[in-house]
Amino acid sequence: MKLTIWGAAQQVTGSMHLLELEDYKILIDCGLDYEKETFQEENQYFPFDPTSIDLVILTHAHIDHSGNLPTLVRLGFEGQILSTPPTADLAELLLLDSVNIFINKQHKHSKGKHRRFSGPQPLYLQKHVMETMERFVTIAFHKDFRINELVSVKFIPVGHLLGAAAVVLTVNEAGVTKKIAFTGDIGRQNYPVLVNPDPLPQVDYLVTESTYGGRLHSKDTTLQNKLVETINEACIKFPGRLIIPAFSIGRTQSLVYSLNKIFSEGLLPPVKIFVDSPLASFATDIYRKHQSLLNEESKEFYRKRGDEFEFEELIYVQDKKESLSASNYHEPCIIISSAGMLEGGRIQDHLYYNIQNYYCTILFIGYCAKGTLGNRLLRGDPIVRLRNRDLMVYASIKQTDLLSGHGDHNDLVNTVKQQDQQKISQVFLVHGEMSSMKLLKEALEEEGYLVSIPERGQVFQL
Repeated sequence: MKLTIWGAAQQVTGSMHLLELEDYKILIDCGLDYEKETFQEENQYFPFDPTSIDLVILTHAHIDHSGNLPTLVRLGFEGQILSTPPTADLAELLLLDSVNIFINKQHKHSKGKHRRFSGPQPLYLQKHVMETMERFVTIAFHKDFRINELVSVKFIPVGHLLGAAAVVLTVNEAGVTKKIAFTGDIGRQNYPVLVNPDPLPQVDYLVTESTYGGRLHSKDTTLQNKLVETINEACIKFPGRLIIPAFSIGRTQSLVYSLNKIFSEGLLPPVKIFVDSPLASFATDIYRKHQSLLNEESKEFYRKRGDEFEFEELIYVQDKKESLSASNYHEPCIIISSAGMLEGGRIQDHLYYNIQNYYCTILFIGYCAKGTLGNRLLRGDPIVRLRNRDLMVYASIKQTDLLSGHGDHNDLVNTVKQQDQQKISQVFLVHGEMSSMKLLKEALEEEGYLVSIPERGQVFQL
């Protein structure tokens, strides 16, 4: 058995790992690598022949894990894609949204009746997404699924996102049975709506993410207290507005549920809330469809009070006209919109009209990569550029990590510590910045584990 780390090697994005057995090749995840200099051009090339891959297994729907599947299909992959049912539903939404993003990046120039397009060609089109979705085969959590006479797979819930799973493969080669697990992204304990990560079974090899290696989440307050405090300051004490940039899938649903609890319990006076993201509306319907997979608190809320994602002051904005109405709403309000790092999406419209508003607060609830507009605001830039205009930043900028969907350093260490040091042969760290990987590696080696930080393309004989 041979393992090659082809993506998320000493970086965060582009998860892609190749497991080669005798006459059978399995690709675990096929994500877009956002850290390539020429993003769309470079993501269209694979370091292997796509036609040689027999099977793809998808840990969860986020684009840095699923986003290059249609390219794989476009270039000749003909096998099945295994995932949990929610992952398949959410992946379709995200992949179709990627097509729109690719096309929007092509600049349009008109000359009379003639129009030409510049910019990189889309990695794939809608037809390639639909061809990709036809290849999905969904498997329930905790069900042993036999791939062939030598290999079986099981999905273990890890929180992080609806449907997210660790992949545990049991392989029989030459009469010897070995187990290898790929964590995907590991969630955190007691996260709104999502289940806690389940323990992993004993394996021989573990490929684990390391996003929050060396970092701990805030412990000084709860999410509910933080939201109550922020809303009170932004909308109750002063008649202002609170703008929350949030990823449409996952983060928005957990935030809406948390706000539902706050207002249904009467912890604050009613405040109008706008969710301005069509993608978030579609994703919320998928959360409703798979309500049985949400955590017990969420299901209990549903039994007692009804829909977790719907309440009196909440409005899901449908079109541009309604979005403009939300921007022009003159009473105190909360606007939740995508994208979370402020790079595109309707959130930029709300920023344009409110960044110079002293009575506006912008609350970041997720990570903002270097170079993004969100990162520039968080580092305190006094002027930002929007719609080709330099705008002074008068709005209050705040941040919390209490809605981060990733487990922190202790969660990552505890995940590995589920494995007996005497029985596990090696731990591989992926999906993290190099500084985080080094800190996590040191902590795990102190616990007695053999840990590697693979380079891209590094091969391991297991």
